[in-house]
Amino acid sequence: MAVQRRSPSNLMELERSCKEEWEKLPKNRMETERSGREHLPMMRIFKKKPHLRSSAEHLKAKVVSQTPNSTMAKTKELSKDTRNKIVDLHQAGKTESAIGKQLGVKKSTVGAIIRKWKTTDNLPRSGAPRKISPRGVKMITRMVSKNPRTTRGDPVNDLQRAGTKVTKATISNTLRLQGLKSCSARRVPLLKPVHVRARLKSAREHLDDPEEDWENVIWSDETKIELFGKNSTCRVWRRKNAELHPKNTIPTVKHGGGNIMLWGCFSAKGPGRLIRVKERMNGAMYREILSKNLLPSARALKMKRGWVFQHDNDPKHTARATKEWLRKKHFKVLEWPSQSPDLNPIENLWRELKIRVAQRQPQNITALEEICMEEWAKLPAT
Repeated sequence: MAVQRRSPSNLMELERSCKEEWEKLPKNRMETERSGREHLPMMRIFKKKPHLRSSAEHLKAKVVSQTPNSTMAKTKELSKDTRNKIVDLHQAGKTESAIGKQLGVKKSTVGAIIRKWKTTDNLPRSGAPRKISPRGVKMITRMVSKNPRTTRGDPVNDLQRAGTKVTKATISNTLRLQGLKSCSARRVPLLKPVHVRARLKSAREHLDDPEEDWENVIWSDETKIELFGKNSTCRVWRRKNAELHPKNTIPTVKHGGGNIMLWGCFSAKGPGRLIRVKERMNGAMYREILSKNLLPSARALKMKRGWVFQHDNDPKHTARATKEWLRKKHFKVLEWPSQSPDLNPIENLWRELKIRVAQRQPQNITALEEICMEEWAKLPAT
């Protein structure tokens, strides 16, 4: 009615009149009563003139859309660093509420970022399909687990007969994904049940020995060093920390080949003396070696009073004459289980020495001996 009273002559005036009269409409009942019948409540107006409701709503929406201050401000996008922190905290097991409080972000925002991360980072990627089916992978894994000495050519041939052509590199990659890799088989003493029981008994007896006791031990052994090359190796497929599993080792026996034999000793304070054994060693020669080198090594290493001597159960070491000689010299001897040279920490020293000597590539026995002595002297005390 108010617009009609103003009699707009065109659409622009009609629109302007509607806006102006809209703003004049009363905000509540009390204002309506004060203003009299000139300004009726909106519900009464729309009841009498239904066609005005749609026009009024359209105009109101248009006015609001054209008013800059009335639009809702867009939420500021979180930085990539903040989004990454949200994902990290989610992976750490924190709840959405805890993450929001810690980073000052709304819980709903945290949830949205986590959902988006799950549907983008965790979706499967495109790429070439694997040559070997899951069933084939299980077959290969089962084959090398049953026989670790299986070569890569064996599964290649088996798969080829089944209609799948793969390379040896594919076999290696497949097994590596299953936690298996090709390694040299460790050489360990051939143990009988009696040897196993003796080793276990010795380990239990010394299980609680303090570190200071082991620092007061002189370890000794003999070894043979090759002039050229190295002993043949056998590769096996094994998992991490499974190098000493019986299936992954090669049993060895004593009296292997070699070009020179060395006797040496060491303690926690460093290496002792190293000498070359030029003749076939027997009990008498072994006692002579000890008499000339054991005590001087103990003095050079500044061993504490009551130090202990260790050697394995080689017949020359356990001969009655050798035991008597050690007793007369008042040397304390560490009891050692049979067939257990691998338990002697000096084996690690021998390995390091052989690696260093091989790198220098000696060309004759004299050079081999000189290089052994030089590299032994270079071994660090710790």
